[in-house]
Amino acid sequence: MRVKNIGANITEVAIERATILFSYETPVACCMNDGTGFFKTNKKWSSTTSRHINKWLLGAKAKEMPQSFFDNLL
Repeated sequence: MRVKNIGANITEVAIERATILFSYETPVACCMNDGTGFFKTNKKWSSTTSRHINKWLLGAKAKEMPQSFFDNLL
């Protein structure tokens, strides 16, 4: 597992199956290593968390998933 602080209250955690974006202490987006692409939470958090997600995705298309998907990745 690799943990990388990429900004104020933004952390990226790489595990075997995915790279996961944490905003504050909450997993909110990921890129799966199996080639299925990017995913982001469908839960509406703060505007700051939305900015974190959009900045991390860099314009990539991301399928929306329930928050429970991200909560169960680790």
